[in-house]
Amino acid sequence: MFTGLAEALDWLYATQVFGIKLGLDGMRRLLRECGVSEPRARVIHVAGTNGKGSTCAFAESVARAAGYSTGLFTSPHLIAFNERIRVNGEDIPDADAARLIGKVRDTIADWETPPTFFEIVLAVAMMHFAERAVDIIILETGMGGRLDATNAVPKDVAVITPIGMDHMQYLGNTLYEIAGEKAAIIAWHRLALSAPQQPDALRAIHEAAQRMDTDYRIVDTPCEQPLGLRGTYQKMNAALALAALHALPHFLCSAEEEARGLAEVQWPGRFEEIAPGVIMDGAHNPPAIRVLVETWEREYPGARARCIYAGSADKALDEVISLLSPIVAEWVLPPVQSPRILPQHELADKVRAFGNAPVSTPATLAECLQSSTGPTLICGSFFLLGEAKALLKNELGYRATQQ
Repeated sequence: MFTGLAEALDWLYATQVFGIKLGLDGMRRLLRECGVSEPRARVIHVAGTNGKGSTCAFAESVARAAGYSTGLFTSPHLIAFNERIRVNGEDIPDADAARLIGKVRDTIADWETPPTFFEIVLAVAMMHFAERAVDIIILETGMGGRLDATNAVPKDVAVITPIGMDHMQYLGNTLYEIAGEKAAIIAWHRLALSAPQQPDALRAIHEAAQRMDTDYRIVDTPCEQPLGLRGTYQKMNAALALAALHALPHFLCSAEEEARGLAEVQWPGRFEEIAPGVIMDGAHNPPAIRVLVETWEREYPGARARCIYAGSADKALDEVISLLSPIVAEWVLPPVQSPRILPQHELADKVRAFGNAPVSTPATLAECLQSSTGPTLICGSFFLLGEAKALLKNELGYRATQQ
């Protein structure tokens, strides 16, 4: 066994050398050999392009307020690995994470084709949920749906949030193809729920439901109750989460419990005020950026942002920058510790092509955060958000708050 979580994570992160492996056979084998292939809990499975995490968070919060024990699996994490696996709103303890990672390592020791990082983390989550005997599990897909590891877990209801163009190198070059991959989480004779979609995405969802001989329903009425997350788009995420919970067999929740769960929900990185006048948002693709801009204009009417931004090279950066530019007074492009992030000088060239706002490329992220004047927006990459939150919380003495 590992001596602690740090050693366990060193081993776990080393498995990233195996990259992304789309397919379910290995995941099903891993769940079976870990003894968690048939969870006793009821399962909500969420796929989509935008709003997955928030929808999961609403469902978990309301279920917990209603007195159910909950397991939540999401990705990526912002600061600590433990954030990916939560029971009753609490991150998996270090000791449990290390012990269960060790159990997986022992289980796969003689496998010819080892599981990927994501598959191992999901197995750890399912074992933790089983040990804690949770009543309801909420799973967020990592990417796509049809071949995503989470699709190896039996579910009671499939939920599809708004679908857009993303991960084209894996999922397809058209909205119809991408939606088909995500809609493939729909299970045989299990209800499917969807947010309003573009016509091509809706067609793919309809066809997937037909193949699984099941019903699907479009949730198109926003939730008008007070919510713990800011942004008008959260009203649809909350409505989708409520519909999913009420679709579960024998789910009971009073109006008071529902209201409390919606109001007390916490989800980091979604128009989150982490310090006075400093907003952090994980929007990174054009559909999410449009919503972010709309929310900024409503929350800060007439104000332009000091935008601390980083973007992955595989994203539609030109379109993202074009959409952000009208609300940006100054671009601050920090270095971010990820090979996926476009280098500062290349990103600066892109930004300058879309307007006359001043652009700076500080040597460190800490420099970006120390000299803040006016409202500040940190966005574009979860790698950036994680580093910024850690700095604000630990090095600069701010106390991070989750809205």
